[in-house]
Amino acid sequence: MPQAPLFGRVLTAMVTPMRADGSLDLDGAAALAAHLVDQGHDGLVVNGTTGESPTTTDAEKAELVRVVVEAVGDRAHIVAGAGSNNTAHTVELARAAAKAGARALLIVTPYYNKPPQEGVLAHFTTVADATDLPVMVYDIPGRTGIPIHTSTLLRMAEHPRIVAVKDAKGDLFAASEVMSATDLQWYSGDDALNLAHLTQGAVGIVSVVGHLASRQYGEMIAAVGQGNLARAIEIHRQLIPVVNAVMHITQGPIAVKAALHARGVIASDTLRLPLISATEEQLAQVRAGIEKSGLS
Repeated sequence: MPQAPLFGRVLTAMVTPMRADGSLDLDGAAALAAHLVDQGHDGLVVNGTTGESPTTTDAEKAELVRVVVEAVGDRAHIVAGAGSNNTAHTVELARAAAKAGARALLIVTPYYNKPPQEGVLAHFTTVADATDLPVMVYDIPGRTGIPIHTSTLLRMAEHPRIVAVKDAKGDLFAASEVMSATDLQWYSGDDALNLAHLTQGAVGIVSVVGHLASRQYGEMIAAVGQGNLARAIEIHRQLIPVVNAVMHITQGPIAVKAALHARGVIASDTLRLPLISATEEQLAQVRAGIEKSGLS
């Protein structure tokens, strides 16, 4: 496991706090960012899908980056989600994130329009050329409709600012193949596969469940680095109930906001449509998963 990951080891794709009327809660975002760093995060991803980026405006995205950077300073690496399925718009978002103080960019594969692999490559390299920030490529075909092929990732790795991958593709062998052939730093983007990715060379995680289990994930990563696989497996198994509760009962942002609101970490569990707040039954299931994992 590399000793100096570019963006930290324990990163969470941060939810975006909102007031009950659906407006952005910037004070809440600053407080949540500080809370997460206090709980052991050394990196935060702002304006990811978990942060409801499809329903926040460009101006709101820039403001979120600014307030999070101000809240945590140099205590954590701030990675700004800036991807879209429009390359020109993605360039604008990337430049705005850089201006707001982000230290890196998370760029997702263009979704819905399903470009060919040459178009995928051109999208990422164009965005990487637009700022001086390092880029983490986000490969999540379950949402975007297309995977980034291994051959495309190998070519992306030749770009000096494309330096990392957030992998939510679920193909562990393909991940291992790219890691073996490039210097790309690998981050698990799927909480169910965090341990699997770490054991084959990932440097860290970009988590949703990390909102609730950052210290446990930090210990898991440390255990893998120390060669204590038995302890890493023990933590992985301990967290199975909360991973199931957060990621499989409903959408991750819905479950996490419900849990954070119930704990008093955020003032409201409000989400913007088409996402909606958790039902009482869903909240009860999330709480049960948290308790079964010993996190209550």
